[in-house]
Parts: sequence; C-alpha cells; structure tokens
Amino acid sequence: MTSKELSFEELLAKYDYSFQKGSLVKGTVCGYDNSGVLVDIGAKTTAVVPNREAVDKGENVEEKLVKGAEYEFLIIREEDEDGKFLLSYKRVQSAYAWQELEKAKAAGDVILATVTGIVKGGLLVEVSGVKGFVPSSQLRSKDAGVEVGAKIELKILTLDAQQNSFILSNKKVYDDSVVESRKNLFSQIEPGQVVKGDVVRITDFGAFVDLGGIDGLLPLSQLSWRWIDHPTDILKVGEKIDVEVIAVDHEKQRVSLSLKNLEPDPWIEAEKNIKTGDKVEGVISRIKHFGAFVEVCPGVEALLPHAEVVELQNKIGSVLKVGDKVLTYILKFNPTDKRIALTVDESKFDTDAEVDFVEPPVPEAPEA
Repeated sequence: MTSKELSFEELLAKYDYSFQKGSLVKGTVCGYDNSGVLVDIGAKTTAVVPNREAVDKGENVEEKLVKGAEYEFLIIREEDEDGKFLLSYKRVQSAYAWQELEKAKAAGDVILATVTGIVKGGLLVEVSGVKGFVPSSQLRSKDAGVEVGAKIELKILTLDAQQNSFILSNKKVYDDSVVESRKNLFSQIEPGQVVKGDVVRITDFGAFVDLGGIDGLLPLSQLSWRWIDHPTDILKVGEKIDVEVIAVDHEKQRVSLSLKNLEPDPWIEAEKNIKTGDKVEGVISRIKHFGAFVEVCPGVEALLPHAEVVELQNKIGSVLKVGDKVLTYILKFNPTDKRIALTVDESKFDTDAEVDFVEPPVPEAPEA
C-alpha cells in the first residue's frame, strides 16, 4: 500500500473538525436551495453540497440526502468570503466504494454490476457508483448480448482508484466456477455410477457428454451392442442421455462413459440359445475384405469368413450386400470373447477351427 493510499484510509478513519479542505466531517441536512443541499457541520455558518456533488444525474436530491439525517461529507473548498464551505457527499461514498472493491478483488469475490452502456469494445458497468469497463474479450458469448440496465456477475481484473481504472471480467466468473465444479464433481464421481448428461460434441471416435462441468468421453465402442458406423447414427448434439461411468482418471481429469452398459448384454441371452451346429438365419450388417458380419440375434454379430461368403455367392448366384438375409450354421461359438464363426456348409463343423476375426481398429480419442 502506498503512503498516499495509507493517508487516505487514515482520513476515513478519523474525522478532522479543523474544517480544512480534504477534511472528512459529519453533518446534518437542514435544507435545500438553488445552490444545493444545506448542511450543518458545526461551523459558524451552514455548508453547502452542490447538487453535482450530492447525486448522480436523474436522482432526487431530497430522497438521497434526507432533511434531518446525518451523513459524512468531504470538504472540497474552505469557507469563501461569505463564510460557506463546499462539501461533497458523492466523493465520500466513492471512497468507501473503492475501499470495498479493493476487498472484493483481494478476496476474489463475485460482484453484481449494472450495465450502463454498450460500446464497440465491451460493456460499461457501474458498481456502487463506481464506473467500470468489461472488455469484449472478457465476456462469455452468451452474455455478450446483454442490454443496458441488466445485472451481470463479474470479477475484478484490475483496480486503481488513483487512475480511476476499473476493469472487470464476466468470463473469469464462469471459468473459476467451472474449475470449482470440476473439483467437486471429480471428488464424487466413480466407476459404476449412472449419471445424466448433455451431448455437447460428436466426433468420429465417439461423443463428449457434459456431466455438469466435466466433459466425459463416450467412445464409439460403448454406444451400443449393435454395430454403429458413426455416433450420429444414434445421437445428436443437445440430447440428454443417461450414461454409466466406466473409468475415472483423476490425474488427467478424464471420465470414460458407456451407453450400452445400461442395456442387457445380448451375448448372455445368445449363450442360452445358441450352440455349435445350430442353423441360424441372420441379416448381413457389415461386409469387410475378410468376410461378412451377420447379426444372428439382436446385438450379436457373427463372422462369415471371406471364403464362405464366396461359396455362398456362388451357390445363390448373386453378390451379397448389407441387409441381405442369409442361412448359415454356427461353426464355432466363444461366448467369453463374444465371437461366433459361421459356415454355409454343415459338413465343415470343427470346434477346433481357427477363425481370423481381425478388424480395422476403432479410432481413438486424441490426447487432450
């Protein structure tokens, strides 16, 4: 704190009744005239508070400084030839306001300001009579369109009473609240929980879900038991969904989510109803260079290897395509690894047969 600021605080802390310019005094409003507000400060003559030093434009002076009430004033001119002192009420209030703002800045408090003007570079605001400025860069996009007279939550960036500089940010209010929200949420969230969230972004490798301050990743592989080509097949931005938390990385502050875990595992039902040698009818869901995937029951895909695809196409005399129904036999069923191999020839059954299930990898989320 500078010596100038220290002396100013001392001025506020101790009244000086020597009636010198710069002294802080108490006085009682005793009337009004064309020159302003008449105040008894205990001197040999009545002091005057000019209207410009009493109220802001548009305010009612008699409502602001009520007759018979006592207030604090600053002497801005010593007695003239008529023995009158000139006082200021606004400057005292401003001094107290700056002092309170200094405390708010030091504490990092959120303050409420009134928008008094909108200019090209940002917003003009007022807090307790002190005029400030919010640069456009410090406004959240959703708050950039506020109107004059609106109330807005802000944090103080810089404050200098001597330079009359008062710069604020509404973006920092949001950023700080998000950080605090993330801390609180990470301390509570754990694998196995089912939480609600909003889909905020969709990519090739999955979707990001806002859980209330944390964006969790819902990978493509966790969207459904059925094959999904792209997250937009079943999701859209803005949609509200329930998801299960499957992993939490506190160090990297990441959360992994699952949508399909909220549905019954179709492989459990398949294990009850399917066995090697069964004849099954299914629908081709995907065709790859190594074979065709056939959905043999809801959510359960089996692989018809490429050689079997060729054999079936030769038998029926047409090229297979997605959506075609085909009759096949279960060649091999591994419920633990969730894999089924098919054949079109029931004479080929061999439970020890090796089947290549190689698939192109699902795109992974990039490092944050």
